[in-house]
Amino acid sequence: MLRLTWVQPEDLLGHELRQARLDGREPSAIEARWRAAGGPDAPPRAGASAHGVSRYLRLLAEDLLDELADLPSGLSHDEPTDLARIRSLCPDWPAPPSSQPAPAPEALEAAWLGRAIGCLLGKPVEKIPLDGIRALARATGNWPLTTYFTAQGVPEDLLAQHPWNRRSAATSLAENIDGMPEDDDLNYPLLNLLLLRRHGRTFSTADVARLWLDELPPGRTFTAERVAYRNLLTGIEPPHTARHRNPFREWIGARIRADVHGWTHAGDPAAAAEQAHRDAVLTHTANGVYAAMFTAAVIATAATGGQDVRACLRAGRRVVPSRSRLARAIDHAVRLAESHEDFDDIVDELHARYSPAHHWVHALPNTALLTAALTHADGDVAGSICRAVSGGWDTDSNGATAGSIAGLLAGAPDALPDHWRAPLKNRLATTVADFDGTGFDALAHLTHLEATRP
Repeated sequence: MLRLTWVQPEDLLGHELRQARLDGREPSAIEARWRAAGGPDAPPRAGASAHGVSRYLRLLAEDLLDELADLPSGLSHDEPTDLARIRSLCPDWPAPPSSQPAPAPEALEAAWLGRAIGCLLGKPVEKIPLDGIRALARATGNWPLTTYFTAQGVPEDLLAQHPWNRRSAATSLAENIDGMPEDDDLNYPLLNLLLLRRHGRTFSTADVARLWLDELPPGRTFTAERVAYRNLLTGIEPPHTARHRNPFREWIGARIRADVHGWTHAGDPAAAAEQAHRDAVLTHTANGVYAAMFTAAVIATAATGGQDVRACLRAGRRVVPSRSRLARAIDHAVRLAESHEDFDDIVDELHARYSPAHHWVHALPNTALLTAALTHADGDVAGSICRAVSGGWDTDSNGATAGSIAGLLAGAPDALPDHWRAPLKNRLATTVADFDGTGFDALAHLTHLEATRP
């Protein structure tokens, strides 16, 4: 039986109940009706439950999703999605720069490579719990992480307990890497590069939607992006695509689409954040949008080549509403990173704070981990990537964004150790447009063209 992930109403409802509690709504009465009818929990790690439900439960789930959406939120004033209201809640919103040259193609190549390396490191352990990641790495003497994961030397009973990510194991372990395999963490930067080539910096959210329908296979989308894609196909227009039966709207998806917006706005974090906002609201709201804006602003600051990672993170923090949950998560992560020598201790504190209530793909814990990793490694490329992946949760996405930022700060491909770069063979796989097999040097050239376009 085909169980399509991330869109079955009976699977979405449990996620929406959790999301309601996180964003200040009270879902207890609706949850009681679902439980009384025999409704199941949401799948804890996968996108679909193993078995279908009755037609009655499916229809009930659809009705309850709509009822949950109508519940009032006590956090709506402090966590808006409208850009003007976001700006009004950011007292230190960055001023536009006088002028700033675009980053050199070499720096952009390092950023693309860093993104790919971080993603590739995290791919085989995506969805594996933290204790499993640590055990798999220790079994091969690779803890703290210093290189790609390998299955060679891992005891069979440990692999049975913590199997590698099924989709990634064949292409992302040290013994089988042959170029950069396809991943949504690379597909979305490619799509946004294509977006700027077609529409320039004045693109609209509707332009993003049309591009996806033209160029993005629906099977390559996940969580909030898949729900928004489904909503487009049923005639729902953006930004309503982000809210309609979309319990993933504060997850990490918009953040992994933010890099190009930062790469093409060197020294202008506000403009990068505003561009990321137009992209993000197709699929996300509130903290899911802020995570994208934060990342774009950090990268735009890093693109100047004259800032350290802490200054970049401070610039990103300025575009996040000051009383939002994400703002508190970022501030907490910086304090942890500055007060602990052992990064494992930081990770343990982050998991104790976020894991009980948040899904492993939610933007809050993942952005906190990203911030802590960059701060603790002081922007070093390998250190940032390895810390981000070693912290668990959405390992490939966190590794990718950490690598993008740290690679950009490094300024050139040669600054990335060869044992990380060489297996990529300057080649990535993708189903996006005509980019399959493209080299990272070519992608850097195309990005530089967009960064320098008037």
